[in-house]
Amino acid sequence: MIEFQPSTALQRLPEQFFARLVHRAQAMVDAGHDVINLGQGNPDLPTPDRIVTALQEAAPNPLYHKYSPFRGHSFLKEAVANFYLREYGVTLNPETEVAVLPGSKTGLVELSQCLLNPGDLALLPDPGYPDYLSGIALAHAQAESMPLLASNQFLPDFKTIANEKLDQTKLMFLNYPNNPTAAVATAEFFAETVAVAKKHQICVCHDFAYASIGFDGEKARSFLQTKGAKDVGIEMFTLSKAYNMAGWRVGFAVGNASVIEQLNLIQDHMYVSLFGAIQDAAMEALLGPQDETLALTAIYQERRDQFISLLNKAGWEVKAPKGTFFCWLKVPEGYSSQAFADYLLEHAHVVVAPGNGFGKYGEGYVRAGLVTPVERLVEAANRIKQLKLFNN
Repeated sequence: MIEFQPSTALQRLPEQFFARLVHRAQAMVDAGHDVINLGQGNPDLPTPDRIVTALQEAAPNPLYHKYSPFRGHSFLKEAVANFYLREYGVTLNPETEVAVLPGSKTGLVELSQCLLNPGDLALLPDPGYPDYLSGIALAHAQAESMPLLASNQFLPDFKTIANEKLDQTKLMFLNYPNNPTAAVATAEFFAETVAVAKKHQICVCHDFAYASIGFDGEKARSFLQTKGAKDVGIEMFTLSKAYNMAGWRVGFAVGNASVIEQLNLIQDHMYVSLFGAIQDAAMEALLGPQDETLALTAIYQERRDQFISLLNKAGWEVKAPKGTFFCWLKVPEGYSSQAFADYLLEHAHVVVAPGNGFGKYGEGYVRAGLVTPVERLVEAANRIKQLKLFNN
């Protein structure tokens, strides 16, 4: 049998960090251990009934058994525009400022191929979502890290980036509420971002995946609420987190019309949009009652409060996240991120994601997810306490 070699584009791709995590956890399960997996970000609760019902009722529609419009049904794009107006006071043209995506991950990878040529420069948050780098690698472009440090509330400090570097930059990725640090952005930071992007002609892509998950009564800001934001960039939103629709693979990009057109163009060549019934259900998610989304955030806050409280009682001094369903936890002295994650897996059978998997500046932290029942989070915290790694 001939073994065909992958293209150089595929060879440039980074190792899939989450696939490695899954493999390590499964190996421990296969060995017969009761493993509590806090390493991934896969929502554990079901999609609300009203959305499932919308899919069931729409599926028999013969219109949806044909190819969907390449760029998505107008009713979904109009729903997105209405959603943004209701939630953020942002006005969008549904035909020119909305792109339907088969999940926001797809759009995040596609965007680099839309905007970057070989050798072009993109700025990435470090630590950050690993798949930003995947699109840059496929485009044969270059990546430069923007350190997210606790001393700056895990926001990039643009003053530390040389003007020459900013002049070379074509694309910047941001993500708030932030994965993995769980930090939130301020209005002042977004205003500074717009000013920097305008001055240096940079396209900003704000990954708004955790838009609905803000704690202690605080609602996350949309980048597009910032004056001038549509002039310099776009925002990507997924239904995965707000509506527990991770497996449905539906999201959208909104904002700068020229960038939206490029996303639509690349998808014209790769997809024929989404199954119409899923678009119908997505419309229901966005325009129907939002009670379940609010209740979901309350569940994550309860999980956060119990988990963080128990870790602190165990002597591990950690801070409660302000958003997302992740906790960004500083490892104890004497451990690297990977060594501490390995120790927890081996001795407590608790999986966490080592921070260095999210970038150089993630070293010294591990990420724990809140997407497991509170009873399992309590069990995980008690197992960690029993290791007696911390001074009470």
